Amino acid sequence: MYLPRHLAIIMDGNGRWARQRGLPRILGHQQGVEVVRGIVEECSKLGISWLTLYAFSFENWGRPEEEVEALMELLATYLRNEVPTMLKHGIRLNVIGDTGRLPGAVATMLDESVERTRSQTGMVLTLALSYGARDEITRAMRKLASAAARGEVEPEDISEQRIAAQLDTVGLPDPDFLIRTSGEMRISNFLLWQLAYTELYFTETLWPDFSPDQLRQALHEYNRRERRFGLTAEQRSKEGNQEEGGRH
Repeated sequence: MYLPRHLAIIMDGNGRWARQRGLPRILGHQQGVEVVRGIVEECSKLGISWLTLYAFSFENWGRPEEEVEALMELLATYLRNEVPTMLKHGIRLNVIGDTGRLPGAVATMLDESVERTRSQTGMVLTLALSYGARDEITRAMRKLASAAARGEVEPEDISEQRIAAQLDTVGLPDPDFLIRTSGEMRISNFLLWQLAYTELYFTETLWPDFSPDQLRQALHEYNRRERRFGLTAEQRSKEGNQEEGGRH
C-alpha cells in the first residue's frame, strides 16, 4: 500500500459521542485520548513519517472554563503516560500553535516532552495546540513585516518559500492526506496554507469510535486518488517516470 508521507487528522466528535450516550462531554474527550494512543501506534507501525493531530484549536479557548481546564489536564496526563511509549517506538514529539497561552505547568511539561524525544528518528508526531491557521499566518506576516522594516528583506523578495519558513510547520512537508471524523465537511481553520494540494477524506465516524481498521480503510482510499498538483494526468505521469528514473 502506498502511504502518505504526512497524514493530518482533525479529530472531531468527542462531545457528540458523549451526548449520544448521556455522558458528560469530558468522558468523550477521555475516550478520544484513548483512540489517539492506538492511532499513533498504528501510524508508526505502518511507516508513516509525519502525523499531525488537531488537538486543541485557537477557538477552543472560548469553550466553558471547566471544559478547557479538563482538556488541559487530559493533555498533561497524555504527555505523562505516552512519552515513554514514544521513546520506545522512536517517535519524536513536535508542537505547533500559540503555546504561550497554555497554562504554565502544561507548557513546561510540553517543552520537557519535546526535549526528551528530540533525538528520536522515527515518526514525527505533531500536536496542534492553541492552533489556528489564520493566527499562524498573521504571526508569520508580522515577522516578515518586521524584517522588512529593519531592511533585512525587500517586499519584492517575499516568496512562498520565505512565507513557509515563518510558519509553525517549518521543517515539515505539507500534508499529503487529511482525515476528518464526525461527518463535518470543513477544515476549521487548520493548516490553511499547507493543505493547498492535500487529499481530503471525511468519515461519519465520531473520533472516539475511529479505529485502526478505519484508518487503514481511509489509507486505501488515498491509494485510489490521483494527485495532479494542478497538472494534467499526462504531465504527472511523465514527472513520476522522471522521478523513478532518477532513483536508479
